[in-house]
Amino acid sequence: MLATSRTLSVRNGKRAILAAPRPAAVHIVRQRQLVPARSINSVAQTDRDTITRLLYSIGTKREVERYLRIFSSSSDANQPAKFAVIKIGGAVLDQVDELALNLSFLYRVGLYPVVLHGAGPQLNGIIESEGIVPDYIDGIRVTDAKTLSIARRVFLEENLKLVAALEKLGTRARPITSGVFTADYLDKDKYGLVGKITRIDKRPLEASIRAGALPILTSLAESDSGQILNVNADIAAGELAKELEPIKIVFLNEKGGLFHGVTGEKLDVINLDEEYEELMKQPWVKYGTKLKLREFKELLDNLPRTSSVAVISADMLQRELFTDTGAGTLIRRGYKLYKHDSIDSVGPDRLRQVIHDRDPDVLAGDQSVTGVLNELKKAPYTIYGDEPMDVVAIVTRPEGEIPVMTKLLASRSGVLNGIVDNVWHAIKKDHKKLFWTARADDENRAWHFERADGSFTRNGKSLFWYGIHDVDEVEKIVKGFEANGRIARSFLPVGPRHRPSAALGTRSYSSFARRVLPGSQRGYATAAPSTQPKRVALIGARGFTGQALTSILSQHPHLELTHVSSRQLAGYPLKEYAKSNITYSNLSVEDVEKMEKEGEVDAWIMALPNGICKPFVDAVDRGAKERGTDRSVVVDLSADYRFENGWTYGLPELYSRENIRAAKRISNPGCYATSTQLLVAPLLNHLKPGVWPTVFGISGYSGAGTIAGPPEADGRPTTAPKVTPESLGGGIRPYALTNHIHEREAGYHLSHLLADPSQAFKVAFIPNVAPWFSGITSVLSMPLNGKLNAKNVQELYEEKYSGEKLVTIKKEVPTLPDVEGKHGWSVGGFQVHSDGDRAVVVGGLDNLLKGAATQCLQNLNLALGYDEYAGIPL
Repeated sequence: MLATSRTLSVRNGKRAILAAPRPAAVHIVRQRQLVPARSINSVAQTDRDTITRLLYSIGTKREVERYLRIFSSSSDANQPAKFAVIKIGGAVLDQVDELALNLSFLYRVGLYPVVLHGAGPQLNGIIESEGIVPDYIDGIRVTDAKTLSIARRVFLEENLKLVAALEKLGTRARPITSGVFTADYLDKDKYGLVGKITRIDKRPLEASIRAGALPILTSLAESDSGQILNVNADIAAGELAKELEPIKIVFLNEKGGLFHGVTGEKLDVINLDEEYEELMKQPWVKYGTKLKLREFKELLDNLPRTSSVAVISADMLQRELFTDTGAGTLIRRGYKLYKHDSIDSVGPDRLRQVIHDRDPDVLAGDQSVTGVLNELKKAPYTIYGDEPMDVVAIVTRPEGEIPVMTKLLASRSGVLNGIVDNVWHAIKKDHKKLFWTARADDENRAWHFERADGSFTRNGKSLFWYGIHDVDEVEKIVKGFEANGRIARSFLPVGPRHRPSAALGTRSYSSFARRVLPGSQRGYATAAPSTQPKRVALIGARGFTGQALTSILSQHPHLELTHVSSRQLAGYPLKEYAKSNITYSNLSVEDVEKMEKEGEVDAWIMALPNGICKPFVDAVDRGAKERGTDRSVVVDLSADYRFENGWTYGLPELYSRENIRAAKRISNPGCYATSTQLLVAPLLNHLKPGVWPTVFGISGYSGAGTIAGPPEADGRPTTAPKVTPESLGGGIRPYALTNHIHEREAGYHLSHLLADPSQAFKVAFIPNVAPWFSGITSVLSMPLNGKLNAKNVQELYEEKYSGEKLVTIKKEVPTLPDVEGKHGWSVGGFQVHSDGDRAVVVGGLDNLLKGAATQCLQNLNLALGYDEYAGIPL
């Protein structure tokens, strides 16, 4: 059904319409012997082939070769800079070796992007160290002579650093720090030496590429009189793109994309023609996000519709360029979508032509165009599509019946530019249940399987559906379709004649869709999360956190707890879980390895004491290696992997949800560390240099852990708190007064939020245990680098946590009833010393919930493709 035109030539790549393929610019250069030292030879060709094969690991061979062909053919000897403009944010430059590696990858497959970088964080660090306070008006840096002098030095140093890193990898690069941008004063009286670009000379860029070197630019411009002027790097990249009209415009930032201000989800695609006006009305689109969207729209409005902007992290550059799924946020103009209830509204001649050119049944001679149109007269229908009709879908919807998508006809452009997914999302928005068919020889058959809840193939055609999970209901509906002539009489019975055990569920009767990770298809940013059931094993269920987890999992709509391991409780029933009868087991390392090898569970939760988890994680890794397919997710609640490379730190409110979503190994933050980081983060940029913030924390005694208690009457082991309220004598007990692991954990991860993450960041932390069961109160004392008042401080927290569903901001100090038994984090009591130089803020959470079990479920939901808050009472 998802058919591509056989009469249209392949004229576009991944979201780009191109002319017929031509030899790559790099190849033309080499054939003309402009760069004899790097002419094509067997070694160079082998190098290119090797790198190309490496790209197959991030996408299919077909995808990679298609994009290589398209990108290479976009340039010629006369216009060699048509591939891409890549703008690098200053924060990304701090990871110069990784950045150079990714740019070198492109170079080695014969692609020459024009690279332009900023250096804002580096510049701020130097001018502040020299006693100059950065001044901004309307987001524009006011630039005096001294600031400009420092900026020139910093830009040159960063430029040469990147060039050196590229040359070290064998990638030729040419520093271009002047001669490209001509500018006038933006407003000399207001902004000082800040320029507005008036002219671009692309000859130095093209000369560099013809010479076989990547051009590396800074964002400094010159006036007609020779005065150096500072220019915003984003604006410079946009002006450069308008001049060069590249296929791709890439903005590399440390976050890896743009994010929804309420849900925190990364926006995969923004189609400006369809979504811009509505997006700009959203209350969460403000400040920098609104400015970015406005700039991107203004840029793309002045470029061919084939151009697009991608906002990604440096390590995702290849995935963005060479796969259909992409990696960051893609911004394109796209086309507005339509839906009509009559052929006349669409245009009969246009629709006839689409059916004639693309319908596989018409092309095979099984139907005629007239026959297809006559079928539409038998029942109400809706025609979905985009303005140029790169995609046309027809859904029949008789009153009171399940709708059937009878046609989904896409041009090659519609498939490659993701328009088919946009149309699909429009259909799903209108119809909660849907059936459709596709020919078994459809070259895009995998597309259907990825979007279906179930399928059945017979006689050269596959029947697909979504929104129905009961095979008996599917069979009943299909009988009705066949009786009414809505589908061919070839799909019954849906299930096998001898049905397997009911315990296997409806998935035994049809081939249900494989798991599709969020971001694996690029439609609207509001794509629905997964609802596919998953199986979870919990190791270490005896403690307080394990008990909290089983209670929460009992309410989860999609997760099934299938294994619960506890050495002391093996053989006893699990009381806290209501979905099914589960008995505690005592899983050995060998058991875990075998279960992972055989794919018995989709995720593991390790709720073990510190220092015990590693053998079980190693067993999962060995099992996954033998299995040879996708690994299960592991969430570790101990401190064992919170500083480990290869593990993702799972605090969604502060660090990348996209990283968590893509992770297979997640370290759950500590309870004190969670509250400490949430407290410090909004004030991080206001900390007085050279001092530490101090956090005084008080936790209920459940945070101290458990010991074995007296057995029950039937011999069942029990758990008792390690610290009892009686032992505290009604007071609190300070402990681990220095070097608590949560102190190091909080400082280590907060440093990643600094402009320079390599700087060591420390928090002074004093923990205490109190005579209540659960709940943490944390008091932050933060020396400030400038004057703030209490209102300013509260506004910083409101802005930082706007839209976070598990964060409650209140004026008064949070008390124990505000946090005990609650799934989120509360903050309040905003105060500033009378001198205006020290802020005090109070935060709190339940150490067993947001400090452990609830946060674990957030991470698990993200990693398994669910809504982040599934199963969490809000």
